[in-house]
Parts: sequence; C-alpha cells; structure tokens
Amino acid sequence: MEPLTRVTGVVAPLDRANVDTDAIIPKQFLKSIHRTGFGPNLFDEWRYLDHGEPGQDNSGRPLNPDFVLNQPRYRDARILLTRRNFGCGSSREHAPWALADFGFRVLIAPSFADIFYNNCSKNGILPVVLPEDTVQSLFEATWANEGYTLTVDLPEQVVTTPEGERHGFDIDPHRKRMLVEGLDEIGLTLERADDIRAYEAKRREVTPWIFEGVGRA
Repeated sequence: MEPLTRVTGVVAPLDRANVDTDAIIPKQFLKSIHRTGFGPNLFDEWRYLDHGEPGQDNSGRPLNPDFVLNQPRYRDARILLTRRNFGCGSSREHAPWALADFGFRVLIAPSFADIFYNNCSKNGILPVVLPEDTVQSLFEATWANEGYTLTVDLPEQVVTTPEGERHGFDIDPHRKRMLVEGLDEIGLTLERADDIRAYEAKRREVTPWIFEGVGRA
C-alpha cells in the first residue's frame, strides 16, 4: 500500500446518512477480485442515469447532473465528507477498493460501520470520525467555498481547515502504523519472516515425523 501521512485535498460533500456498501459499489461489480478498476463505478447507481455492468465503457454513459461527484468542483476531490453510519451493509472489500481507485485517501464522518472501517484501514484509506456538529460545519464550509480543502495529518491525528481550525481525532495505534508505513496484513506478517523461518526449522528438528514426505514429488 502507499503510505499515508499527510493529505491536503479538495473535499467532496456526500450529504447522505446510512450509505451502504451496495450503493458504494453495486453487487454486479463484485465478480472481479482485482483491487483496481472500480473507480469508474463508484456510486454507480447514483452517478449514472442508466444501469451499469462490468466491462462496460463508461465514457458514453449518461451522467446524473445532480450527483455530487459529477459536479466539476468536486471531480478531483481526495477527501470525502459524509454522514453517520457510512459503509453499512455487506462487508465487501470492493467498497474501499472503489473509493481508493477513484482517488479518495480520507473519509470524514460522525460514524462508520465497523467492518467497513476495518476494511478501509487495510486498504490505504483513513476513516476519520469527528463529532456531528464539526461535520456539519465542514459541510457548510464546503458548500460555501468552491475548491474547499482540508489537511489531514495522520501522525498528529489532526484535521486542519484553511482558517487554521484544528480538529483532533482518535485512531488505534496499530491501524495508524499500518497506514503511515503502507503495510497491509501480509506486509506485517513478512516483517517476521526470519522468525517464521526459524520456527519452522526448529519444528523440523523437534517433530521431524510431521514433515516426512513434505516436498516430495
């Protein structure tokens, strides 16, 4: 994963609560297990006026002009601002894959569904929980100012507005380390590769009968 330390970017305001993962990436796109290529179908049913299917050329599809990500001022957003319980529903990892492929590195909301929150931190996206009144003030600032940006500093655990207001947030130290160092669970395991090899070598010495026939053609 790409390390995430400090993100400064345009904010896109998705003014909806209880957004489920089927809205984030509809079920028909779950056939692929590749982590890339889902960005064009992020929020597919809200973003387009027709029905989307895997492998379809999205360049000619009719866009919903009222959907936030279709508005020019938000198309290059890197921070998604949304409402409570974002990411509820099924546990599909395709949801954070689609958000990341679109270009989002940070999500800000009053609350997230637990499994979705976990999947985000495993896939290089930082979910930031802020109080409802703070989120509301950020919505109002985003609506009022085209090109509104925020700076999210993960090591310091602070969201800073252009006016200099600072909003602290909590994050589990383990998740924080994974994001800052760009490590997924496989990467964390590989950090102990020497210990794992030493353990397996010791097991072969102590219990050789377990390994009889292992590796033979």
